[in-house]
Amino acid sequence: MLTVTLGPLTMALNHLLLLSALGIACLVGWWVARRGGESPESALFNLFLVGVLSARAGFVLEYWAMYRDEPLQIIDIRDGGFQLWSGLAGIVAAALWQGRRRPGLRRPLGWALFSGALFWGLASLGSHLYSKGTELPDLSLRNASGESVALHSYRGTPLVINIWATWCPPCRREMPVLQQAQSDYPDVTFLFVNQGETPESVSTFLATTGLSLNHVLFDGSGQLAQRVGSMALPTTLFYNAEGRLVGSHLGELSRASLHNALEPLKRAVAPAPAVQGK
Repeated sequence: MLTVTLGPLTMALNHLLLLSALGIACLVGWWVARRGGESPESALFNLFLVGVLSARAGFVLEYWAMYRDEPLQIIDIRDGGFQLWSGLAGIVAAALWQGRRRPGLRRPLGWALFSGALFWGLASLGSHLYSKGTELPDLSLRNASGESVALHSYRGTPLVINIWATWCPPCRREMPVLQQAQSDYPDVTFLFVNQGETPESVSTFLATTGLSLNHVLFDGSGQLAQRVGSMALPTTLFYNAEGRLVGSHLGELSRASLHNALEPLKRAVAPAPAVQGK
């Protein structure tokens, strides 16, 4: 399961876990503060903001070459580009600074951070272990000619499946990035699975936008999205050559976030170093 639907709202599971961890941290901090100390709620929200900014800064620095020519993309966090370790480092540094300035905050804030981090770590690990290794669905879809094509026929090379629709603004914005990736990563197959539209409407969209997509399939009833547990568009899935899921991305991709998501696949297809004889 990649998304959670709450009424009209669809949220990525990892985002829900992060917000839940913040809520648990606030609750534990408030409870500990009742027995002595300052309430840490405002400090926790400040630390959360510091963590987000630090994680973003770390990601931008890592992929600076891809942001240098388009600086406005630095603040466009819709691409999901965050570096975990720089975010954690920012939170730890800010927490130590807060504790040094406000001694009465140390115990409640410490317990709050420990509780929130423990929940987030265990829940994220469980979600990761559950989803990673999920096999490519045993499903057949239609191509533009109306012929049935089994997803399993794409096994043998790393596969990126983009679930999209022409009426979806972030889908349209990320299409040039994915089109370029077809040329940049020739060892990876990019498969575009359209949701609920006709081949004629998709053909018109591609012609008017000047896009050229090598592999397009049509999922009229949204079977693939249901099978992988994602009701959000766009959703991009990353499978290794054996057809096992190694990663996923919900929302718009940038060049940097796509490059980051492709790292496990690129390592899988990298040639082994030659062994030199003695």
